[in-house]
Amino acid sequence: MHSETEQTIPSSPETPPGAGGSADRAARLAVTVFPVLVLVAGALGLATPGTFAGWGTNVPYLLGVVMFCMGLTMTLGDFKGVAQRPWAVGLGLVAHYVIMPGLGWLIAHALGLSPQLAAGVILVGCAPSGTASNVVTFLARGDVALSVSVATVSTVLAPLITPPLTLLLAGAYLPVDAGSMMTDILKTVLLPVLAGLVVRLVLGRYVDRVLGVLPWLSALTIAVIVAVVVAGSAEAIKSAAALVLLAVVLHNGLGLALGYGAGKVARLGPPASRAMAFEVGMQNSGLAASLATAHFSPLAALPAAVFSVWHNVSGALVAAWMSYRARAAEKAVSEA
Repeated sequence: MHSETEQTIPSSPETPPGAGGSADRAARLAVTVFPVLVLVAGALGLATPGTFAGWGTNVPYLLGVVMFCMGLTMTLGDFKGVAQRPWAVGLGLVAHYVIMPGLGWLIAHALGLSPQLAAGVILVGCAPSGTASNVVTFLARGDVALSVSVATVSTVLAPLITPPLTLLLAGAYLPVDAGSMMTDILKTVLLPVLAGLVVRLVLGRYVDRVLGVLPWLSALTIAVIVAVVVAGSAEAIKSAAALVLLAVVLHNGLGLALGYGAGKVARLGPPASRAMAFEVGMQNSGLAASLATAHFSPLAALPAAVFSVWHNVSGALVAAWMSYRARAAEKAVSEA
């Protein structure tokens, strides 16, 4: 899932911040505040797990709200970008669904994770692009058009790719019902996105008036999902938190690095390489948490909950560093 914040940003990496209007400013602010919201939500879930008792069954519906809002922010132009740059989008898609699932399996094996945690880490790797990848790409002065295209395609294809990949890589740890998982992704991801897109096409002028609110609705909803997931495995967190955090940091960090490297090897150019880093390294952890809760256990959803926090923090930091490097390079060229 790429969140509703993503589609409100300008498509050119050269567009200066603020050029996209109030919706763009709301998107950037939401993605900056989002890690704090998720940290607070996780702390509440850990401190008062009883508050969220019985909420687990609502996680798929909450995710559906997020995906519907994402659909509201999409336009047909997002799909046109795929046809205009099929090679770059295809490379991004392959890199995303090869690097992160493979890293998930390798890290789970190397750290000797329990079957539940191993399946959770692998499931995070098999999820589509993350909730804020496009906004972070914009902040990093990356190729936003490429980022939007890769995120859109990875989300649309998730029902066909995520279940069999999870079965292949996590099936040795836990039983995986790929057919049921595919149905859940269709119901909680693809159908809400398509519904939102239809509403945008029919009632576009009304939707435009509330675009600034959508990033906050998404951020708050995902924060609730994290609180519910953390509450469901509060006891396990006390004994496994350090190991899970290590797995998540390695997974995300290596994904960002290898994604950037894939863009460099393919000679896509610096802005596109920056976009590739975030499209590979940032995952739809909300979907992973929902699927893990429904198909495995609350403990298996723990890696997704931690990933929800960490990849937004790391993404913001890496974006700031990349933006600084890009500005320095541009200044050097102008002064030469």
